[in-house]
Amino acid sequence: MARNTLTPDQIVRAAIELLDDEGLDGLNMRSLGARLGTAATAVYWHIKTKDELVRLAGDAVWHEVELPDLDATGWRPAAAAMAGSMHAMLTRHPWLGQAFGSHLLYGPGKSRHDDHSLALYEKAGFAPADADRAAATVFVYVLGSALGAAAQVSLTRRLSRSGDPEKELADTMAAATEVAMNFPRLRERLGGTAATEYLAAPDRTFEFGLETILDGFEAQLPETN
Repeated sequence: MARNTLTPDQIVRAAIELLDDEGLDGLNMRSLGARLGTAATAVYWHIKTKDELVRLAGDAVWHEVELPDLDATGWRPAAAAMAGSMHAMLTRHPWLGQAFGSHLLYGPGKSRHDDHSLALYEKAGFAPADADRAAATVFVYVLGSALGAAAQVSLTRRLSRSGDPEKELADTMAAATEVAMNFPRLRERLGGTAATEYLAAPDRTFEFGLETILDGFEAQLPETN
């Protein structure tokens, strides 16, 4: 594909696909050019650096987060839906959580999400400063909840380069289970549990945590709300 027929949007979409498949470490202009059927120099013509490419890709995926209609939905269902959609987006793109710690990320996609989140909590009845705190609390919770899955993807990818990832993970979990059996509460919960299930989060952990946070928010609102 010649540089004059290549568009920045095509490059960003291909970069997202490459990041989903290979992670941050697998993203480079040569691999991206191969995916696009062009030379790396054609990519550089439109996007100058890998950092800029990660920023553009990282912002583009924020448009996948569905923003509920605040005039048609109560604040609490809207908050749950928005948090769930963000969590699903981060799970689809596990590299984004890692990118938060290594790249400067900003853009209209992220700003669109943040502005809607603030509007949601202001509609709930929070003063602007407390709406900022509520939005930040949910953001940090959702991001943290998605990091486990992202770490698992990254670890499996790294292990697959040097051996059998399934065997290494199973061996490690078996060893971790053996250590955990020395502690009474863990031993009680691990009775009859396969080693491969050790450290897995219980069902509905994300939903339980989110509901608890929203319960706390609701308790802070004026009674009229």
